[in-house]
Amino acid sequence: MRIGFLFNHDATHQISHTIPIAAALAARGVDVEILTSSAEQRGVASALLPATANVRHRALEVGWISRLADRLLRHVAPFRRIAILRENLPAFAALDALVVPETTSTLLKTRFGLDTLKLIYLPHGAGDGAAGFQPVTRHFDLVLLSGEKVRDRMLSLGLISERGHAIVGYPKFDTVDLAATPRFFDNDKPTVLYNPHFNPLLSSWYSHGEQVLDWFASQDALNLIFAPHVMLFKRRLHTSLIHRKARLRPDVPARFRDSPGIRIDTGSRRSIDMSYVRAADIYLGDVSSQIYEWIQRPRPAIFFDTHKPDRHASEDYGHWSLGEVIESVGEMPAAIARALADPDAYRERQRIADAATFSRSDRPAGERAADAILDHLRV
Repeated sequence: MRIGFLFNHDATHQISHTIPIAAALAARGVDVEILTSSAEQRGVASALLPATANVRHRALEVGWISRLADRLLRHVAPFRRIAILRENLPAFAALDALVVPETTSTLLKTRFGLDTLKLIYLPHGAGDGAAGFQPVTRHFDLVLLSGEKVRDRMLSLGLISERGHAIVGYPKFDTVDLAATPRFFDNDKPTVLYNPHFNPLLSSWYSHGEQVLDWFASQDALNLIFAPHVMLFKRRLHTSLIHRKARLRPDVPARFRDSPGIRIDTGSRRSIDMSYVRAADIYLGDVSSQIYEWIQRPRPAIFFDTHKPDRHASEDYGHWSLGEVIESVGEMPAAIARALADPDAYRERQRIADAATFSRSDRPAGERAADAILDHLRV
């Protein structure tokens, strides 16, 4: 049995979600192949695998015409990701199953004719946004889920079947020492993590970002880590087909680069390995699924509402119940003061949400996912 693990994205943030499953399967003697579409992806995947893991690596490439087209189209469509699929069909056809942390790969079945390939999906995150609950999910043979919250919503939408899914926990946690609290400042001041999303409608960076940095630069009672979703600074133009919105992403003004008490990280490995989530005292964001990684250790959270949705009527904003919701930077100082004065105000809500979002067991999630995959393929 040959099982592939595909990493085919602009960034590397998806790798830690499924690589523990590859390691678990390889340890059981399964023929595991790691397929990557960049040298950076291969480096991160290799770093996360045990040194003893018996896996094969395959680098996926595209031709020069596709590389040129990608330069023109990457801001409006995931052209290279699709070209990687189309131009490497023999590599995928040689597999019995392919495990992926994203949904573009369903094109292998729906457009490129690989009907017999078993597609297995583990979402890279456990958030509430509409992007994680799209009809394309129905094309997967098996969907591996972090917990009851995501399972129940997918079932209610008809995205998964009773037999076509399994709750396995959150494999990314297998790669992290959750008890560790890294230090990034040489003082004991409270630290705020500002973690805006890249979505052009939902993110606070476009309208509030510079004001947020200005406020933190003007005071000396708090540290700030600015570590947005890793995709925010991968592109200049961000589009959302779901929300029919496009916006140019503002840069970080140079004056903040050397500002005391502010750490800026627009895309290092620290941005994706939970270092900042574990280090900070207050979360400041909008719609990123990182809030669910944050609440595995309950702490204050503050969310920017930049577009005034009917959030009580939509499950897309369920995470906004886990902290205070504000609409402007002018409201932010008072919200931070309340968070410092009463850091446990949302602890019980966060604890309940954490239990619903992440199934936990004495066994690592990667092992549980490996069980589910082998059980499914043996049927």
